Amino acid sequence: MQSQDVAKRPAPGTAADRVVDVEQAEAALVEHYPRLVRLAYLVLPPGLGRGRRVLTAHALVQRALPRGRASAPVIPAQSTGRDGDPGYAYVRLQVVRTALEAGLPLRRRAWPKRAQLPPLLPQVWGLRLFPRSGGADELALDQLLSTLPGPARAAYVLRGLEKLPDGDVRKVLTGAGVEPDDVDEALREAETIPAARYPLLDSPEFDPCSLQARPTDLMRRRQHGKAALAAAVALGVCGALVALPGDGWAPDGAAAPPYAKNPAAEAALDPGRLLKVSPVAWKTSARTDFSVWPARGALVRDEALLRRALAVLARPGATVRVSATPDTPAGGPSGPPQLLYAGDVDNARVVILYDGLRIARYAEPKGGTAGAALDFARVDGASGAESGAIVLGRADGNVRYLTAPWVTEAGERDLTKPGAGMMGLTITDGITSPLSSPATRTGTCTTWNVLQLTDASGSHLLTDLGELVPARLTAGRPSSPKSAAGAEALKTWAPFACSLADTRGQGVRTVNVWSYTRQSLPDATGSAEWVCTRAETWRGDGTRVLAQFRTPGGLFGAAVAKAGDVPSCGPRDPHVLAGVLWKSEAGTWYLLAAGDKGTRSVRATGGVTGSADGNLLAVRARQGAKADLKGTLKDGRPVGGLH
Repeated sequence: MQSQDVAKRPAPGTAADRVVDVEQAEAALVEHYPRLVRLAYLVLPPGLGRGRRVLTAHALVQRALPRGRASAPVIPAQSTGRDGDPGYAYVRLQVVRTALEAGLPLRRRAWPKRAQLPPLLPQVWGLRLFPRSGGADELALDQLLSTLPGPARAAYVLRGLEKLPDGDVRKVLTGAGVEPDDVDEALREAETIPAARYPLLDSPEFDPCSLQARPTDLMRRRQHGKAALAAAVALGVCGALVALPGDGWAPDGAAAPPYAKNPAAEAALDPGRLLKVSPVAWKTSARTDFSVWPARGALVRDEALLRRALAVLARPGATVRVSATPDTPAGGPSGPPQLLYAGDVDNARVVILYDGLRIARYAEPKGGTAGAALDFARVDGASGAESGAIVLGRADGNVRYLTAPWVTEAGERDLTKPGAGMMGLTITDGITSPLSSPATRTGTCTTWNVLQLTDASGSHLLTDLGELVPARLTAGRPSSPKSAAGAEALKTWAPFACSLADTRGQGVRTVNVWSYTRQSLPDATGSAEWVCTRAETWRGDGTRVLAQFRTPGGLFGAAVAKAGDVPSCGPRDPHVLAGVLWKSEAGTWYLLAAGDKGTRSVRATGGVTGSADGNLLAVRARQGAKADLKGTLKDGRPVGGLH
């Protein structure tokens, strides 16, 4: 266990020590600031809450500089750019020491240490800042770390994040003031968490430099502001009355109660008033959306669980991890929401609610409410295939879905291999068996697994992009896209499936791929394919258009142009023009440009000049040249090239 007192900083006194000055430590701090803040965030006790951990981590790192010249034990950092750097070793030691101090309990007869107090700076008013929420793996790791005492948590992080061997971990903990006996115990306790989870320490879940911002509890803040104003007014009135001659205080006044009851808000917090749709309502309804989903799961009658979910939905506490797709309003519903699911999913209890605008997913560990999470996704206007599935949970790189009651078959297929066929998934009470998810995958993309659902209208493809509701995939001309489950659509998607990674976490509703033309290459080696993909979001704006180019024999396409919030390649303006510098097998560089079949002419200006009738252009160019593309449509309208 960690001792209640942390030793003072080690003084120089051995030949093994190196002298570090302020400039050297500052250079290491600035260069490796994101890693140091992540280290502090992971070592700090999770009980502080995500928002306070973020600010405290930044404060501890910014206070880690020495006041003058100091000594630092030679503890190698094991990574390029930090190996053997005494400045980094010194700053890291101070970060670990103060992060451990922050986890010590306050004592009555001792002054609190600076690290135990909330940071004065940095400070943010009116906003809650926290890292992006990860998957079930990151949540499970955070819960496991919260069960360890501070030194054991630091030992695990130094092993996994800093890649230090046990001998150097021992030096850091001893230098941070942990007693030798406690260091041995910390190393043993750190081994209770598998080393296989080390890569998760680099997850965005634990990155305090890449943050989400949400407002604080607006109602509570407003109430506190009104209360402070009322107190100031009352104090002034009381002072005036005391100064008046006579009795001073008047009899009872016409004072209103401090809080007026809101029947709609009370009803929204009552689990007995949750809307539960009949299991057969969808069979006779003309609607095919979330409003006709029945309530499923083994815990739909667990009022205690439902009450907690509704309370968190209305007023999430500081320790609850809240995430939402972009521009999705947070806060409680205006009335009782509809219950879609309540049950056990892996190691969590999950409740899914729908209020006509949003899907809300509340999840808490089976062992308690510490580490609860609340996720929102906007789904207004969802119908048919767009309301075919909701993410129940993610674990070990897999995802499980709750499917619509009208789904008759589910399967998994690799979008990069159109001829590989579909692998069937079992559906039990609407829940699919686990399938591989590309949502949090890192590294080189070689596969992209998607969900295929079949209902009375046909088969549809959905992909997990890291949010509550998977995005629907379509293919074809933007004015009339079709399901991507057909054979031709699968062939079109295959070389460009990995480009979906560019749309993760953006609140995407649908992604359409359109092979708008082919172009014969100047060296007579075949023809290249030009494709545009367009991702539409639930909020309407934030669309992402990507033009891609694939040469003969290429397994994957290359993105050559990208644009956001433009009508190109969409239902309002189904036209596109893009270009790329291409090197032939003979070593000659060309500017290739292509528009869709509705393009009458193409012209290049700037670093490359040339023009051509029709929708294709190929002119010689220099390596690295830049050009502007302009086109004219057959109806006379101009069209600009995507950049």
